[in-house]
Amino acid sequence: MNSSFIGQAAESAVNFLFLHFRGGFDAFSAALGAVVKLLEDGLGAIPFVVVLVALMAVALWRKGVAFAAFGGVALYAIHYMGLWPQTMATLALVIAATFFSLLIGIPLGIWGARNKRVEVILRSLLDLMQTMPAFVYLIPAVILFGLGRVPAVIATIVFAMPPVVRLTTLGIKQVREELMEAGRSFGSTDTQLLWKIQLPNALPSIMAGINQTIMMALSMVVVASMIGAGGLGEYVLSGIQRLDIGIGFEGGLGVVLLAIILDRLTESFGVKSKKKVSRPKASKQAASEPAQTQT
Repeated sequence: MNSSFIGQAAESAVNFLFLHFRGGFDAFSAALGAVVKLLEDGLGAIPFVVVLVALMAVALWRKGVAFAAFGGVALYAIHYMGLWPQTMATLALVIAATFFSLLIGIPLGIWGARNKRVEVILRSLLDLMQTMPAFVYLIPAVILFGLGRVPAVIATIVFAMPPVVRLTTLGIKQVREELMEAGRSFGSTDTQLLWKIQLPNALPSIMAGINQTIMMALSMVVVASMIGAGGLGEYVLSGIQRLDIGIGFEGGLGVVLLAIILDRLTESFGVKSKKKVSRPKASKQAASEPAQTQT
């Protein structure tokens, strides 16, 4: 089956990039691959007991005793199934993809909130990124970067970035106009308004975007395993290829447990941030009450 003009144009564009910028793509692939490998080796070198204690301590701090117990049981179950190395490889992939998604996505979201034309262009691009099947990302990624972790990270970034861009833009645009006017009346510059008013008040929305980006990055691990990403996705893919229900179930269970832990912890930071944003109002009211009673 021959592709149409649109498909041929896309193929020509990818081939042009591969032929004329191959050296740059190779250098970028080597650098990104070294970062991911270093992150994976670093996580793998941490003893299981240390990770278990650290996770339970953070879970106890953010969510309470019940979730700390659940997190401990979940990690022990992953270790018991022999999936600890694969889990650390998956976590390294998710951390790398999430970091670069936030590094690119949050500034784009801020830019879109402050510029109408940029917002329109970004909205169209994000619609394309979110609706395009994830398998399609793998084709140009493999052509430009080969097989392995690097194309998996690139495809995951494209797939997982849209939520943080959208929710950053939404959070900044929803900052109340009276707060902006108060800042301008005190002579604040646009940069000061951004850092001292817009970003603090948009933080709950931004944290929700970070949470969704992490979840979408984690959902990409099985698809990315088809091009050599490794980790839990490769374990699930092995179960599919062998029609082995046990292997597939264990790999899927490992992904689910890791997703629940990451989701609840990142969600807790968004909730705490929302409380911090609303706390100054309550403190002002409390401070005014004694003065009223004295009069």
